[in-house]
Amino acid sequence: MTHYKKIFTFSILPLTFASLIGCGSSDDDPVTREHDERTFVVAEEISFNPLATDLPTVPIPSSVYYGTYEGLQGDAVYAAEIPTGWDGGGLIMYTHGFRGEGETLDVSVPPLPWRAAVLGAGYAWAASSYSANFYDARAGIEDTNKLALELTDYIETDFSVSFDAPSQYLISGFSLGGHIAAAAVDKENLERTLFPVPYEGSAPLCQAEENEFQWLGDYPRVMHEISGFGDRDFSDFQSLLGTYDPSGIVIVQPGEMLTALFGTNELGMPDWSNPINENGENLVSIVKNLTGGERPIFAEGFNTLYNDVALSSGGESGDINGILAGSIYDNSERVYRWTDGDITPEEQAFNDAITRESATKGANGLRNDGVRWIPLVGGDFDVPVLTLHTLGDMFVPFVHQQLYRQKAIDNGNEDLLVQRAIRATGHCDFSATEISTALGDLITWVNGGSKPAGDEVLDAAVVADDSYGCDHTITSADALDARASLPVCE
Repeated sequence: MTHYKKIFTFSILPLTFASLIGCGSSDDDPVTREHDERTFVVAEEISFNPLATDLPTVPIPSSVYYGTYEGLQGDAVYAAEIPTGWDGGGLIMYTHGFRGEGETLDVSVPPLPWRAAVLGAGYAWAASSYSANFYDARAGIEDTNKLALELTDYIETDFSVSFDAPSQYLISGFSLGGHIAAAAVDKENLERTLFPVPYEGSAPLCQAEENEFQWLGDYPRVMHEISGFGDRDFSDFQSLLGTYDPSGIVIVQPGEMLTALFGTNELGMPDWSNPINENGENLVSIVKNLTGGERPIFAEGFNTLYNDVALSSGGESGDINGILAGSIYDNSERVYRWTDGDITPEEQAFNDAITRESATKGANGLRNDGVRWIPLVGGDFDVPVLTLHTLGDMFVPFVHQQLYRQKAIDNGNEDLLVQRAIRATGHCDFSATEISTALGDLITWVNGGSKPAGDEVLDAAVVADDSYGCDHTITSADALDARASLPVCE
């Protein structure tokens, strides 16, 4: 059953969720965007099994619930799992990552380690498909918040099962979902969301945020210039880069821009570990600086398919595939470096030559109908937040943790932020034990326990140490193969 409810009533006229979708923006905000014309459909099959069926080695008895409800862009799918004996206890909202640009909205079920940790702690969880795909973090927040507040009503209507309202709300997710989980507890978004939820803690894992699109714009433009093709129009970037496999993830045939910088492996694919000249070496150094500086596991992460993925957008225009009506990408004052100390003449010449672009004024401005199109992660929160991020992630790089810490310091709430560096190469490449430990530590902290330990992320000397990330990297059996070739902690 799909649920349609009023948000609030003014005078005698009902103001519904659907009527708010087309409402206002700030004066500077472009109001026409491609995403507003997109439509999405709920998958035909949205059922799923209880954890004890999917993971019989961890037999936590629970019941599952699912259905549809009205979200920001249209219908959305809800999913929930409630442990036996729960009645109005803690609820953790799960926020899923990027699901591409298709029209189908699937049921959102968290990874097994995440589910086991949540249910094992006596918490229920719920998740929205969001009412739109693409990078729609706005729908992610608004649809998740609405579900949090109205979940028990949906379950009672659809399944004739009654629960008391949750006594505590937490939120956690991966990647795009990490962006949503971090933004959901940020002051600006708490004040502007259509559905304020009093979250008492957040666990954003491998989180992206608005600066992700700065990175995805910088990298291609740096490669374009340093490879010697800066005199070609930037629209030629993708053809100069090479050919991707049908999935759009792996470069199977390097183009002339890549072969001007890197060797190829036995399959004829890019060998990111083999820069063939000084320009290639300088590119690697620029990328290291842009993604978090000198640190363990950077080199191993650079030599993965996530390097291919980071370049796959070709430095898209900055409107995030129609999520915005203008571009938020801006490198007009960016200084790109491959050395330390004073800028060299060669670096200055490079910075003078590289393609420069400025953001569209008001492209992601404040709105009067909910949070921004891309909600900001401003580091302004007053509840415990615990993050995990891999050191070698080339798609959503470790620098996001450094930006987040600095923002928290600027807002005076850095004591509420615990960050953990994980020695792995992939995006959201966490072991089951790392996930369960993080969630358990957050739950304990939120409920009056001691503040958990984390890692320093801004001290360059600490981050560059060979043992950095060892304190919280826990390689359980599920991650052994993926980490077998990485430097071992003593």
